[in-house]
Amino acid sequence: MTDQYQALIDRCAGLPPLRTAVVHPVQRSVFDAVDDAVAAGLIQPVLIGPAARIRAALAEAGHPPDRYETVDTEHSHAAAAAAAQMAAAGQVGAIMKGSLHSDELLAAVIHPQCGLRTERRISHAFLMLSKDYPRPFIITDAAVNIAPDLAIKADILRNAIGLWRVLWGPARPNVAILAAVETVNPQMQATLDAAALCKMADRGQIADAVLDGPLAFDNAISLAAAQEKGIVSPVAGQVDILLVPDIESGNMLAKQLIFLGGADAAGIVLGARVPVMLTSRADSLRARRLSCALAVLVADARARGVLK
Repeated sequence: MTDQYQALIDRCAGLPPLRTAVVHPVQRSVFDAVDDAVAAGLIQPVLIGPAARIRAALAEAGHPPDRYETVDTEHSHAAAAAAAQMAAAGQVGAIMKGSLHSDELLAAVIHPQCGLRTERRISHAFLMLSKDYPRPFIITDAAVNIAPDLAIKADILRNAIGLWRVLWGPARPNVAILAAVETVNPQMQATLDAAALCKMADRGQIADAVLDGPLAFDNAISLAAAQEKGIVSPVAGQVDILLVPDIESGNMLAKQLIFLGGADAAGIVLGARVPVMLTSRADSLRARRLSCALAVLVADARARGVLK
């Protein structure tokens, strides 16, 4: 797990620090992550929010008031709007959540007049590194889309496939579409969506990945479990992306792996014109540093035209 983690951090070594809008950083804890990412050469922060409160948080963190570039705004709503506008104008290349709610920040990012929206729905992806699984994998969406329908799930998948290919392409990732069972049940919408998504992949509507589903978690993650049930699957036991049915199942799955399984997890919001980091005070510094590394790699891929 440490080798996988360090390999991703090391891939950013030849890239310049990513100019990043840190939105409403009015608590000292925000600067634990900011300082760590700056020391690692990952970001160049621009602090956006009420200047007096930012100065107080900087002082509490042991920094002079001019430690980082600051853009003064009246409150958190204005900070989120200013960050989105700066990103749309190319003045920053990424956005990092500070001391405000995720929905407040994302509302500014997806505002129609902001200019950060793409043709896709925005979605969140957790990159998981677990000692109990031999390869990194993505869980999506565990933080943004509450109860996605088929069209939204298709965009969630496209976003996650794009991220995976930025990190490990040009190979095609294996995608498991999760449900409680591995058979199609007309009374379980997740199984119907899984079947439809697989057919969409067959017809080229979802490209550059191998899809299978519905699959229960054990059948997706364990070839032995799939074989025991007589399931023939091209992805069982070698999954790269897990698409969850809804935000509750995804959030619980990811946090169980983090807090009970000791997994490293990095979160990033995809589908906008810049990567968005929804860092949390509950995240470890390792997790927040890895989130910054993902943002650097995604921004670089977008600048090179590798990622739309």
